[in-house]
Amino acid sequence: MDLLPPPTDAPAGPASGAPGPGRGLRRGVGFRSLKLVSVSMDEALPADPVGAAYGRLANGLTYYVRSNPKPRMRAALSLAVKVGSVVEEEDERGVAHIVEHLAFSATSRYTNHDIVKFLESIGAEFGACQNALTSSDETIYELLVPVDKPGLLSQAISVLAEFSSEVRVSAEDLDKERGAVLEEYRGGRNAAGRMQDSHWTLLFEGSKYAERLPIGTEKVIRTVTHETVKRFYQKWYHLSNMAVFAVGDFPDTQAVVELIKEHFGQKAPPSLPPPIIPEFTVPSHEQPRFSCFVESEAAGSAVVISCKMPAGGIKTVKDYRDSLAESMFHCALNQRLFKISRRKDPPYFSCSSAADALVRPVKAYILTSSCREKGTVEALESMLLEVARVRLHGFSDREISIVRALMMSEMESAYLERDQMQSTSLRDEFLQHFLREEPVVGIEYEAQLQKTLLPHISSAEVAKFAENFSTASSCVIKVVEPRAHASLEDLKAVVLKVNTLEKEKTIPPWDEEQIPEEIVAQTPEPGNIVDKVEHPGIGATEMVLSNGMRVCYKCTDFLDDQVVFTGFAYGGLSELSEAEYTSCSMGSTIAGEIGTFGYRPSVLMDMLAGKRAEVGTKVGAYMRTFSGDCSPSDLETALQLVYQLFTTNVEPREEEVKIVMQMAEEAIYAQERDPYTAFANRVREINYGNSYFFKPIRISDLKKVDPIRACEYFNNCFKDPSAFTVVIVGKIDPAISLPLILQYLGGIPRVQDAVQPLSRDDLRGLPFKFPATIIREVVRSPMVEAQCFVQLAFPVVLKNTMMTEDIHYVGFLSKLLETRIMQVLRFKYGQIYSVNVAVFLGGNKPSRTGDVRGDISVNFSCDPDISSKLVDFVLEEISYLQAEGPSEEDVSTILEIEQRAHENGLQALFTSEKSQENYFWLDRILRSYQSRLFSGDIGSTFQFQEEGRAKVREALTPQTMQSALQRVLPFPCRNQYTVVILMPKSSCWASMKSLLSWSPSGVSRDAKILAGVAGALVLAVSLWRYSRSALRS
Repeated sequence: MDLLPPPTDAPAGPASGAPGPGRGLRRGVGFRSLKLVSVSMDEALPADPVGAAYGRLANGLTYYVRSNPKPRMRAALSLAVKVGSVVEEEDERGVAHIVEHLAFSATSRYTNHDIVKFLESIGAEFGACQNALTSSDETIYELLVPVDKPGLLSQAISVLAEFSSEVRVSAEDLDKERGAVLEEYRGGRNAAGRMQDSHWTLLFEGSKYAERLPIGTEKVIRTVTHETVKRFYQKWYHLSNMAVFAVGDFPDTQAVVELIKEHFGQKAPPSLPPPIIPEFTVPSHEQPRFSCFVESEAAGSAVVISCKMPAGGIKTVKDYRDSLAESMFHCALNQRLFKISRRKDPPYFSCSSAADALVRPVKAYILTSSCREKGTVEALESMLLEVARVRLHGFSDREISIVRALMMSEMESAYLERDQMQSTSLRDEFLQHFLREEPVVGIEYEAQLQKTLLPHISSAEVAKFAENFSTASSCVIKVVEPRAHASLEDLKAVVLKVNTLEKEKTIPPWDEEQIPEEIVAQTPEPGNIVDKVEHPGIGATEMVLSNGMRVCYKCTDFLDDQVVFTGFAYGGLSELSEAEYTSCSMGSTIAGEIGTFGYRPSVLMDMLAGKRAEVGTKVGAYMRTFSGDCSPSDLETALQLVYQLFTTNVEPREEEVKIVMQMAEEAIYAQERDPYTAFANRVREINYGNSYFFKPIRISDLKKVDPIRACEYFNNCFKDPSAFTVVIVGKIDPAISLPLILQYLGGIPRVQDAVQPLSRDDLRGLPFKFPATIIREVVRSPMVEAQCFVQLAFPVVLKNTMMTEDIHYVGFLSKLLETRIMQVLRFKYGQIYSVNVAVFLGGNKPSRTGDVRGDISVNFSCDPDISSKLVDFVLEEISYLQAEGPSEEDVSTILEIEQRAHENGLQALFTSEKSQENYFWLDRILRSYQSRLFSGDIGSTFQFQEEGRAKVREALTPQTMQSALQRVLPFPCRNQYTVVILMPKSSCWASMKSLLSWSPSGVSRDAKILAGVAGALVLAVSLWRYSRSALRS
């Protein structure tokens, strides 16, 4: 298999089997011209980071500075401290994380979260652009700030300088922040947190790491004194343990270095010598450790195999070569594991292998699978067998060739976009250089190294890394089940069985599938252009093809190795009757397992090796869409997939349907175990009525699914090209790309006797209506540990006559509410960790007429004892804003946040001439087509939308926002709303115990009850990425 496309000077002809026009694109030219390097394996890699102004101040602080233009007029800043939770004493457990919280609360120059307010005032939103994390070994503060005004960069660097030595730790500061930290703690006491904590403790048994999770203990969080916190801060926050990072769009790196010296250089190191950061060892063990963890709220059954080893480092060319071979091993193994998951009666639904740097001295090879209930033992055996098969027989040359092509393609893409890397990515590379001594050699040299070394890494070299998955190499094997089925003896028996088979060499080699050479067996006859319109205002060209498909493309130079596209057509699941809905809603899932592009997913994976081309489908309530992302050189492949989508007739096969149904059943059972499910179902039932479209699918519904009808519906969704509008954005050369578009999109055959495509105005709307009265309801759900989640929702009606303005006002209002409620509930009362204000307008059909209905909801987790009180605080704050209006400062902050997001293309509602991202423009053009203002001229629609945004921005004052709050929300807001609160369901024993312990004086509920959920409550198999070892705040 060729690693790179053959060089050509002109597009190849259209004959089947020829390289195709896509080979003429320039993607590979720059990469192919890279010269190989002559290096010795013992040659040391550069110790200093390439491309950075790097040094150390006299007081011990290390600095990294680099100029980088993306995103435009932004800087990614960080302060890293080589200290985390592992250095804590017993009475300090959780203090490293508390310090990180307090840094944003008060310093010598800022108080009462004024740092947060200042950063938001310049457009750096809390959470998205100002954040921090605490892990076992380090604490990192991160800022993403604008630098387009004088003094902003200097002020932002001064904030990091405050964090380094000026954090104020008073009793009052600490008490105000305890509530937020406790809520974060409570949020981790769900099923995901319990499983992660249990596995972490087992993995590091015998080491201090096992006892020092960053979140700490509830007792310490509640009782630790400010003196203890201050002592920790003063001891460990020493400048010699820190580094400051600045990567951004500034022309003079030396000027930034001078700013760092100005703000940090005056800080004298403490009189005491810097503390020696202790090294904590993790003992190895020859015998595997086993665990059968039963978690009644688990999302499903899972198996995790973790094998620990010293972290090591990359110091020489040989180390780098070994790291490439290691990556090839995991990639090749994952290819096999995916194919096994798609076999008849597979042992697991999904399985993956990876290496992960867990803590400073240790990394681990981690093999994770999700499987059916009662299937953990079978899954474990299959996982161990596959690794043993590699140890015995290795990988085939063909497998290695596929992996080599994949990795070379990834490096080629990175090289071509080397001048378009995001500043946050470069900053994170420098962070790892400081924290882990990982080399930063520059993408140019790394591309040369990989191009030189990769072709010579043999199958045998790759296979040797399977030795690291030996059950005799500090191995930990854990199964998670919602109900106990596997025993420790079962796990031990499987290990013994596989080890015996390997010793006896009775495990057969891997059986490879035959892979077709061409995606499209017969090249279609190209269509032609019947109409063409230029839209110079947005730099786009629109065409109508001979088969009726409309195509709009925009050429950009944001990224040299990206083309993105989406095609949409009106008509979706809302058109179905209740009797057909369940079957047809499963169509995409069933078709995806069978193969929407004419080949099974496991076969297509090999066919696309070395190519960067992805295409996916979605069938929604009112539209069906296909979307793709590819390299310009692989645009032909991506368009071939679209052609296959329209011309493939997916037919259900028993084995694939069985897999889908098993996975669906497990997902439904998992939802039923999740305490959040009853809450979410009740929210939908109250706010959107009892429509079948919003009802959860039950096991009884699943048994009624007709696979034949499901596939038939999916086939019909992607059959008629004349119903579709396709938008393509990216590095497009029309001379090369247009023939491909005409051949593979224009070549999609017209449907004979096609039904007239659905008009957006004729679509069947979803039946939903917000309650006309106030509803306050508590949903009680059985829980292992108490959790509480609150949703407060208000109906939203956007009048057709005010639509172009109010659609923008809704965005501003949601951000205003989120900011003000955060200030009240977290910064004033200290009772929540985070709040989210969400807008839902997606239930409306995309008609050009009529009002738009939906809701705005306020969502947060909290202590169940005070949930109703916090709801009243929120209602009080919104009532105040409706009656008195926001402040000038509020409006200024919201405008600044929106403008910064607008410039960076972070919001889908807005656009800008300065937008730098392909996806941003893709989304904006699609929204213009789908806008109710669209009447055939996308350029005019685009202009109308921009004018609407500009008009709202210019008119935005405290008075106009107050008026919008009264117009968009019920006024007064207390007249119409719903509140649903998830609360723990008390057991009979708990209720009896409560009665027995009652006294006339009244006894409040135990203040130490663990409650709350933070963020998403849906559990996933990705639990096992050890996110518990790092906490973001």
